[in-house]
Parts: sequence; C-alpha cells; structure tokens
Amino acid sequence: MASKGWFNLESAGSTIPETQYFEGDSAFKFLGLSRTTRLYGFVACLAIGFLFSVLGSIVLFLGQITIFAVLYGFGTLISLAGTGFLIGFFSQLKLMFKPVRVVATIVFLASIGLVFVGAFVLGNEILCLVFVIIEFLAYTWYSLSYIPWARAAVKKTVGFS
Repeated sequence: MASKGWFNLESAGSTIPETQYFEGDSAFKFLGLSRTTRLYGFVACLAIGFLFSVLGSIVLFLGQITIFAVLYGFGTLISLAGTGFLIGFFSQLKLMFKPVRVVATIVFLASIGLVFVGAFVLGNEILCLVFVIIEFLAYTWYSLSYIPWARAAVKKTVGFS
C-alpha cells in the first residue's frame, strides 16, 4: 500500500515537473533507483553532511583542530556529493565549471583544501575558521548562480552595482 502524505512523491507524479534534475544522468541510474529514492538519497547526504559539519564545529571548540578539519571537510563533500543522486556527478562537474561559476567553484574547492592545510600543516585554528568562512561565502556565491538574477540582487543589496 502506498503511503499517503505530503512527501509521497511517487503518487504525486503529475504535480512534480519532470526536469533534468530528476531525469538526467543520475550517478545512481544504473541501480534503477526511483525518483523518490534518489530524492531521499540527496536529502540524506545533505543531513549527514550537515551533521558532520556541526560535529566538527563542536570538536573545534574542544580544541581538536585536526578532527574538526576531517569532520567539516567530509561533511561539506558529502553534502556536495548528494547532488549525484539528482543530476549525476558528471553533470554536476560540468555545471560547476561553467564560466558563470568557475571562480566560485575554484575558491570553494581550494578553501576546503586550505582548511586541511590550516589544520594539519599549520595547526592554526583561526586560519581554519577564516578558510571555513571563505568556503561558506564561495559556496553561497556558487549556489546563487543557479537562481536567476540572485547574484545581481545580492550585489545591489550590498552596494556593488
């Protein structure tokens, strides 16, 4: 018996538009996962990534910078990998390196690596936090590139017209 509720995506097939995000070359297409299962996988990756990042932040306040870097870095990467359930890893890479978002992507990925450098090589908590902030800002700018006119609205809001 199909579940009845607001999150039953299989029965809501006609109300959810068939977009490239659900019908594209999902990284898990070979497994034959349904649209609902792929969406659950995406949400699970976001939740697990968020949990790792929060745990890493807690550990940072306990003075364990290397554990912070590992948890936070993996949390970010797991969250980002969750899009493979929806659009596929190759599609994600293509979209990440389009000219409109290539700079934000490079800064984002570099800042993930620099968090590890700050923790393992330099052992500097302040520098790690600076790289985390840069990572957050780059990921926000990257994400805004998917929303029409969002970057322009943010620029106008902060006075960079």
